[in-house]
Amino acid sequence: MLEKQSNLGRIEVSPTAIASIVNEAVLSSYGVVGTAAKDLPTGIVNILSRDSKRGIDVQIEEEERIIIDVYVIIEYGTRVAAVARSVMSVVKYSVERALGRPVAEVNVHVAGLRISNID
Repeated sequence: MLEKQSNLGRIEVSPTAIASIVNEAVLSSYGVVGTAAKDLPTGIVNILSRDSKRGIDVQIEEEERIIIDVYVIIEYGTRVAAVARSVMSVVKYSVERALGRPVAEVNVHVAGLRISNID
């Protein structure tokens, strides 16, 4: 939980809230078709749970270091490395802008490629 204390009270931001910000940023990125679960058990849990953000793992470590892992499916024919770098940049910018806190790491895992249009 990310916390900020002031004389007016306390603000807490959960990893799930951060995952929502990440989800919007990832799905708006060029070349990304969607997100994927990192493993089978996580995939089953995500299917059964509506609130879970599939393919996004947010960890808040000591000293409020934010570490984000994103598992994406990329459009076949795009430059995979360029799309992954773009996702890193967009996610980092979106989260830092929303929270006013620096993001320590954004790790992009390409889980697969998908061919969308077959002519």
